Amino acid sequence: TRGLEDEIIFEPPSQLAGMLREGKLDAALLSITEVLFSSQYDILDGIAIASLGEVFSVFLAHTIPLEKITTVHHDSASLTSVNLLRVLFPERGLAPEIKPLEGSPHDHDAVLLIGNPAIDFRRHPHRHEIWDLGAAWFELTKLPFVYAVWAIQRNKETEQLRRILREAKDFGLDTLDYLIENRTDYDRSFRKDYLGWHIHYHLGTDEKRGVAEFVRLLKKHSGRTVHEPRYVA
Repeated sequence: TRGLEDEIIFEPPSQLAGMLREGKLDAALLSITEVLFSSQYDILDGIAIASLGEVFSVFLAHTIPLEKITTVHHDSASLTSVNLLRVLFPERGLAPEIKPLEGSPHDHDAVLLIGNPAIDFRRHPHRHEIWDLGAAWFELTKLPFVYAVWAIQRNKETEQLRRILREAKDFGLDTLDYLIENRTDYDRSFRKDYLGWHIHYHLGTDEKRGVAEFVRLLKKHSGRTVHEPRYVA
């Protein structure tokens, strides 16, 4: 969104998804599962929030071995990570119950966290082991995992919008060092590692292979209708 800060709406992903479904937005940066479980969106080619291996901010924190976990408590914001967990566990022959988090994550033996709460948890003292889902996905598939994409309303004229979003991504990457230096989140060393290494922003051949594998496993394990992605330039 570099350079578009005055032209876009910043809301929680679940709210953006609702606004896009209702036709109030032409595009939104959404969980990949929001797109795969719907037939009304295209994916803007070339742009993603993805990781190749450890992502750091999406993980299962656990105090007992994975094989002995019966219940996982999850952050309410974690739509994609819940569905990722729902394919990673059965691929290991496991089937714990997954339910919303109540109380502090430190109070539970197995908790799924994402985003800033996950980063805060991981950077402070805790008694849990960390099962990074980006690393777990790479171990299973040897592919990147795509967490979020630009979802575009299908059957609308969005050529100019798509061009603007591609330019914003290019501008952001060109000025990534500036962003790392001038943001105030956490410390500079962490910002550099997280924004410049753990996360990447391209949607290329390997990322699409990762999405295709996620589609296959969602069809196998989710019990829901999963739509093949359609990419638009």
